[in-house]
Amino acid sequence: MSADGPPGRAAPPRPEDGYRPALRPGVLVSGEVLHGPRRVHLVKDTTSGQSFQVGVKEHFLIARMDGTRTPDEIGAAYARTYGKRLGEGHWRQILGLLGGRGLLASGPAPSGPSGTAGAGGGDASGDAEAPGGRTAGGPGTKPGRNGVLAGSVRLVADAHATAGRLHDALGFLLARRWALPLLFLVTVMALVLAWHVGELATGAVELFRHPVLLTAGATLLWLSTALHELAHGLVARHYGGRVGEIGLRWRFPVVIMYCTVEDYLYLPGRTARIATALAGAVTNLLFLLPFFAVWALARPAGATGQALGGFLFLGTLQALAMLVPLPPLDGYKVVGQLLGTAELAASSRRYVALALRRDPEAARYPPRARRAYRAYAAGSVVVVLLLLTGAVLLVRHVLTTA
Repeated sequence: MSADGPPGRAAPPRPEDGYRPALRPGVLVSGEVLHGPRRVHLVKDTTSGQSFQVGVKEHFLIARMDGTRTPDEIGAAYARTYGKRLGEGHWRQILGLLGGRGLLASGPAPSGPSGTAGAGGGDASGDAEAPGGRTAGGPGTKPGRNGVLAGSVRLVADAHATAGRLHDALGFLLARRWALPLLFLVTVMALVLAWHVGELATGAVELFRHPVLLTAGATLLWLSTALHELAHGLVARHYGGRVGEIGLRWRFPVVIMYCTVEDYLYLPGRTARIATALAGAVTNLLFLLPFFAVWALARPAGATGQALGGFLFLGTLQALAMLVPLPPLDGYKVVGQLLGTAELAASSRRYVALALRRDPEAARYPPRARRAYRAYAAGSVVVVLLLLTGAVLLVRHVLTTA
């Protein structure tokens, strides 16, 4: 791509003309994340859906393009920080790249995603790491031909407005005076259920022996899954994110609700992103609270009591499964945010492979990246072993109590 932009587009303004560059509204820039050995920022144009990566130095310049500074003023700040001043040629290249992508307020908007690499190194495929129904561009946003075996359908015309109405009605629950007591109750419930896990697992076996009760339990679990998806959208909406779609997706014989959370990685602050990722599992547990109260206080006898315990077991298992830190689960997104990474699993696999081969490239990873990728790789092995151990113990318990 030339500095003057692609054919058919006007050349960017010359830096010496007193031009004050500004990004076009709808261009989002993320905080710093690790992607492989590099520290990068993700840039997304919400008009076209195109996203790409830029390095730390490019981000320094882009972050100051707010329409109030000339290139000379931005360049002076750059020189103070990095000890090197940018010449006119550099500026023409930078403005040409941004203008060519339609990211500058003074230039035309892009007609659609180009799929080409960004000025700093390639597609920001880390956008796929979003909770719930994933992000725009993920499954459901551009459905192919629907059929009996697979497909999707939107349930509402304006998902963002629907999420806004949900937030108007239920957003007060996100205030600390409500959220903390509810989280306390969920924690108490989880501890009590963990103490009675054997009894609950036996109840789950009994639940499968009563078709009517099993149907009721499966229906409630499906409803919990739907609320899980809506919770991602509601919390993202609370923090200024955009909900792209709410709909149904089927992969025969399973039918689930989805809620696409656009711009998840661009939500303001790590806390907002972690809260959005956790919202679904927390909602699953909150959904169980009334059933837990009946089970704990009334202790129904017979098949009904066992089925209720089994439902609590399966519902808790459903919620906790989403917190497992393996892709594409929500727990994986939380760990990625805590470590400040994009594409954590892929980056960890690549680093570990290089380190095991003693490839010199592994030594070029900065210390922070090496710690993060080693920790995730080791943690993933431990998690898989614990899951396998838990599954074996659960099967053993079921077989010995059947």
